[in-house]
Amino acid sequence: MRVLVAMSGGVDSSVAAALLVEAGHDVVGATLKLWGGPSDSGCCSVADVEDARRVAGQLGIDHHVFNLTEAFEDQVVRPYVADHAAGRTPNPCVECNRSIKFGRLLERSRRLGFDALATGHHARIVVPGSRAQLRRGADRAKDQSYVLAMLDGGVLEQLLLPVGDLTKHEVRSRAAALGLRTAGKPDSQDVCFIYSATGRRAFLEERIDLHPASLVDAGTGRVVGEVPAGELVTVGQRRGLGVAVDGRRRYALAVDTAARRITVGPADQAVARRLAVVGAAWSGPTPPPGARALAQTSAHAPAGAGRWLGDGVLFDQPQPLVAPGQTVAFYDPGDPDAVLGAATAGRAP
Repeated sequence: MRVLVAMSGGVDSSVAAALLVEAGHDVVGATLKLWGGPSDSGCCSVADVEDARRVAGQLGIDHHVFNLTEAFEDQVVRPYVADHAAGRTPNPCVECNRSIKFGRLLERSRRLGFDALATGHHARIVVPGSRAQLRRGADRAKDQSYVLAMLDGGVLEQLLLPVGDLTKHEVRSRAAALGLRTAGKPDSQDVCFIYSATGRRAFLEERIDLHPASLVDAGTGRVVGEVPAGELVTVGQRRGLGVAVDGRRRYALAVDTAARRITVGPADQAVARRLAVVGAAWSGPTPPPGARALAQTSAHAPAGAGRWLGDGVLFDQPQPLVAPGQTVAFYDPGDPDAVLGAATAGRAP
């Protein structure tokens, strides 16, 4: 089978490529050039491209660099900026997976005649019947099914995740045994287009105007403080607000950038049972309203049990507030490793 492997320059994709070579596939490596600006983190640096190229050389496979900077700017960076301007908190890495890696790159792999696309994500794909199913990775501490939960069954059928059955320790051990230069390389942690030396604020300041916003107490309606940039505040945030009322710290309950107002309240108000969502996508049949589901609202948060409402989730127990724009991944309560689909958190009902 001809397989195109997305090689980020990290240890996971390096081992993914090695495992496919060992299995006898016709493997070609591809690294994406996505961000044209300064980068010292994430998976888009010049050093990462060089690491991927040299690993491909060690494995004896061809390696290509695909320039998708325009698509990345249009489909990831601009929406990221627009979301902040509108008071939402986006997941740029989820959108990059959906629109770039498993959108543009998958489309290119088909045009080039490859049978499958492979990545180094820690998740698994199984085909229990006629439809491919995404499952959590074997290493729960490194599980990345959350960032892939938006993928539909058609994409999953053309995707290989060779390291999904391995723990991170096993991945590094394989890389070390093969002498791969990425064996000890640290994992990427940050958004690739945010230069860590200057941070998110500096990035956004170059693209939109940032405005001060009043902090309004939910209980009294009184202004109790101010933040220098309301566009940088996330629903559920406590740190950085610098405000307490009656000796209790306040959390951001709602962000209204148009009105330049952040509604704040105590910890017992920073939870809710109902979560509104938009843009739900399911890898299988759409569940009917009332169906049970587990909803995970961040990459490493525990999934909360509840009922699918058709336009959101009603949790059994109150959950921490979820910022509009965040991804919500749904899992099967009868098989908590099985991904059902995903949606985007909307405004509170």
